[in-house]
Amino acid sequence: MQIAVLKERRAGEFRVAASPDSVKKFVAAGCKVAVEAGAGAGSQISDDAFKDVGATIAADAASAAGSADLVLKIQKPMTAAEGTDEVGYLKSGSVLMAHLQALTDKPLMEALAKQGVTTFALELMPRISRAQAMDILSSQSNLSGYKAVVDAASTFGRAMPMMMTAAGTIAPARVLVFGAGVAGLQAIATAKRMGAVVLATDVRYAAKEQVESLGGKFIVVDEEKMKAAETSAGYAKEMDDDFKKKQAEAVKTEVLKSDIVITTALIPGRPAPKLVTADMVAGMKAGSVIVDLAAEAGGNVDGTVKDEVTTTANGVTIIGYTNMPSRLGRDASTFFAKNILNFVTPMLDKESGTLKINWDDELVKGTLVTKDGNIVHPQLAG
Repeated sequence: MQIAVLKERRAGEFRVAASPDSVKKFVAAGCKVAVEAGAGAGSQISDDAFKDVGATIAADAASAAGSADLVLKIQKPMTAAEGTDEVGYLKSGSVLMAHLQALTDKPLMEALAKQGVTTFALELMPRISRAQAMDILSSQSNLSGYKAVVDAASTFGRAMPMMMTAAGTIAPARVLVFGAGVAGLQAIATAKRMGAVVLATDVRYAAKEQVESLGGKFIVVDEEKMKAAETSAGYAKEMDDDFKKKQAEAVKTEVLKSDIVITTALIPGRPAPKLVTADMVAGMKAGSVIVDLAAEAGGNVDGTVKDEVTTTANGVTIIGYTNMPSRLGRDASTFFAKNILNFVTPMLDKESGTLKINWDDELVKGTLVTKDGNIVHPQLAG
């Protein structure tokens, strides 16, 4: 089987969908791997590093993908309208695996189906125990939560921990985290390790124990509604307006007292819920910092500008990077590549070295978007 790893072309994307380790394992399994020249440059992985473990280096995307049975990417492929027709590089009958943003870009899914490509949207991986090692959202969100705190601390004009010195005492920074999923929990843990006082809120009551286990204080809004706010797949549900109003009232006081606010709330396939209003931002102290990890989906904060760092009239800095994992490109690529390797390995036929996909497997069903010229995912079909 021929595997192609393409260079990412979207602005701000420095990751690559393979690592020397994953390539080495694919080659050991009998696969041939072609990596587009310069694919790993943004993650400090040289072409030679891939060549040393058995990959060949393709001059461009067209030559890498043209004969590939399996194409690996981080981001969804670009179209001719975007300047580079990556969809056109994919041969009919090939398989594409990437973070496709499938639920919000049906026209692209239709184009991939028309091209005859079988596609797996890795962001739709079911959140079950067996899939944990394949879950790109978790692996990348973990890094996002860490980087959010590091960025906030570097922007914040004061120290994070309490310091008692002969020159006086510095109070610890107060950090408030919205959303206690993977990114939020890592943000809580990182901020706590840096010495901050940490509070957190989440629509899911089940998050309370996790937050407290990391040393954070959990803000309870409506216990009964929170207990019913998690889907069977492990995602947060969209909450009603009454809950949102109660949540806003419960956290407003904490927002105004916070030095750093980190928001992580996302609803799959939906715009991000607004959690921090302009009124709240206007009431925060000068020098406070907000990191909005939901910026790509519209943001949890009024005033977030995608991929920009802005400062409000009252001196609050809002960080709105839309691709936080890419800011830790080497580690993010390593995690992403391992997620793909773990997903593909059970599909490989050991004797022939080709893909032998079990179409009835729940992980396959959960991520499969296009097949045999049609969109087949239940959330997009029809």
